[in-house]
Amino acid sequence: MAEQAQAADSGPRPIVPFLKLGPNPHLEGLKCSCGAIFLDPKRVACSKCGATSDSFKPIALSNKGKVYVFSVVHQSFPGIKTPYVTAIVDLPEGVSVRSNLIDVSHEELQKNPKKGFDMPVEMVTSVVAKDREGHDVVAFQFRPCK
Repeated sequence: MAEQAQAADSGPRPIVPFLKLGPNPHLEGLKCSCGAIFLDPKRVACSKCGATSDSFKPIALSNKGKVYVFSVVHQSFPGIKTPYVTAIVDLPEGVSVRSNLIDVSHEELQKNPKKGFDMPVEMVTSVVAKDREGHDVVAFQFRPCK
């Protein structure tokens, strides 16, 4: 029995609970019966209609969105490579997520900031670390659509 539990728990771990891994990685939200969508899996009530969490259903969110706002980060904690670009990405379902932008030139965005706003982006996942048990820790980022 312990061998089965260990085998089932030996895969990669998402860095946030709303990132669902598998053949088609995606972000998962909760949709209230009133139509409001949230990312927090521990939400107990809808902020739009007040319904309790028993009226929530999981919903797969789009892997494409648009950059709402971005920032080029030049100083960070020791060990984190700078500069990097972080952004708020608006998804078509009306949810916004914060993530890093990859495959984009921070120099180009600093020279021409208008290029970054409303930029169409797509979600990708990558291994960013190993946990204490040696499992891959997977994060999501966004990159410009091809």
